[in-house]
Amino acid sequence: MDLKRLDEILDARGEPRFRAGQVWEWLAGGARTYAEMTNLPQTLREELDADLPISTLDPVREVKSVDGTRKALFETVDGRPIEAVLMSYRDGRRSLCLSSQSGCPLTCNFCATGRMAFGRNLTESEILDQALHFRRQGSVNHVVFMGMGEPLMNLDAVLAACERLPAVGVSTAHTTISTVGWVPGIERLATEGPRVRLALSLHAAEGDVRSGLMPVNDRYPIPEVIEACLRWREARNRRVYIEYLMLAGVNDAPDQAVVLSEVLKPHDAFKVNLIPFNPTPGEFTGSSPEAIAGFRDTLIAHGVPATVRLTRGRDIEAACGQLAAGRAA
Repeated sequence: MDLKRLDEILDARGEPRFRAGQVWEWLAGGARTYAEMTNLPQTLREELDADLPISTLDPVREVKSVDGTRKALFETVDGRPIEAVLMSYRDGRRSLCLSSQSGCPLTCNFCATGRMAFGRNLTESEILDQALHFRRQGSVNHVVFMGMGEPLMNLDAVLAACERLPAVGVSTAHTTISTVGWVPGIERLATEGPRVRLALSLHAAEGDVRSGLMPVNDRYPIPEVIEACLRWREARNRRVYIEYLMLAGVNDAPDQAVVLSEVLKPHDAFKVNLIPFNPTPGEFTGSSPEAIAGFRDTLIAHGVPATVRLTRGRDIEAACGQLAAGRAA
């Protein structure tokens, strides 16, 4: 819902200030229509139904993976495509992967989103409406900003959305913002907004290798990014999660794991999530399970906590690095 437009309508009607809170409470609880909002006057519900769509996003299609993962494709009112994902796990987690931009301007060359034409930043309401779409299908309890876009380039809207997520069912402790290393945003996160988790998409510990994968490294090189993460760690007293995509012959050699362990010091400030490569058009192939296991074991032997991420939604192109609305199934 366009929350700004909601306030304008309520102000024009002379409604009491608590009305906006009532509407939001219903939305956050999974309401699908204004008719369900029974503590609002009938005339107000009718006016809102006529003048204000329940969502800023138009659902285009939704597909379901064999593992239960759901991917939704939306369009904004100005025709921008967005994708969001719901992942369900046996331990009860229902985790949303939300987009902060339509497309992404940073063109990481292993990522399908980076090959899309960049549209624009999303508004707070457009971010929240991705979450509310899935909330109307059931409870949700985790959010990762790992969908389309670089969240820290749209930080005002992302933080505003994070402030509202607890009402939807997602605590601050279960909200993660992922960045490619946008240093000004990391610095702001150290002092602004709720105490969310921070994840860094690193993918290589050598500067030349990382620049070949992620052009942003030329602007914010690894030492500068790690220093910013450590300042965030000191301010927020939380571990930084390192995302590391395993690419055969590019970043998966044992000696590269040793270099990574040297970069990530002090070791208790970081935890590495090794990500099996999910197929996208391009030159890369994924590391073998044996190579991934060996890389993990080398990190652990050098004192760095490391795990291998469980891949979800690969068959519907909903896994890490696969979101690209133009190719939505």
